[in-house]
Amino acid sequence: VKELVENALDADATTIGVDLRDGGAARIAVADDGWGMIAADLELALTRHATSKIATEDDLGAIATLGFRGEALPAIGAVSRFVIVTSPRPGGEGIRVAGEAGVVSQRIPVPASAGTSVEISDLFFNTPARLKFLKSAGTELAATLRLLSQLALAHPRVHLRVTSNGRVAINAPVAASLRDRIGALLGYDLA
Repeated sequence: VKELVENALDADATTIGVDLRDGGAARIAVADDGWGMIAADLELALTRHATSKIATEDDLGAIATLGFRGEALPAIGAVSRFVIVTSPRPGGEGIRVAGEAGVVSQRIPVPASAGTSVEISDLFFNTPARLKFLKSAGTELAATLRLLSQLALAHPRVHLRVTSNGRVAINAPVAASLRDRIGALLGYDLA
């Protein structure tokens, strides 16, 4: 979830939606209205150790993005069933890529709004040894919500909405100030 939301923030998203099922083990979906990707950038994003965020050696000394290592999508895709739909701004024509266990089985053009949506299901279905290390759904959800609350505090100009098993867990609309964002997330008395 962290990597997907950070990618959305790097794409200048103004709205990010996160939907979780069973603490993320059954389903993680992250959708944004950011830049989106062209087909070539999506292929690069699915390749291990590849990133479109670093073009030259000098870029390494001036990293200004949250995600730049080229590991998020390949690592997630390797241990799940995944669907990615993306369209560069202003939207219209996009691409849908689907697969499981790191193998892409579908690449088709689709109509799509600007931005990217990534849906992950059956996390660790092909790595049962890793699956048993997941904590309870409630514990995993609590850790995820803590992280997303921190990202929401750091980015008050982004609307972040998180649902868990169909219920709203976080709704942090765009805030004019950090104080307003703290109030929305942690209560106005604390703010």
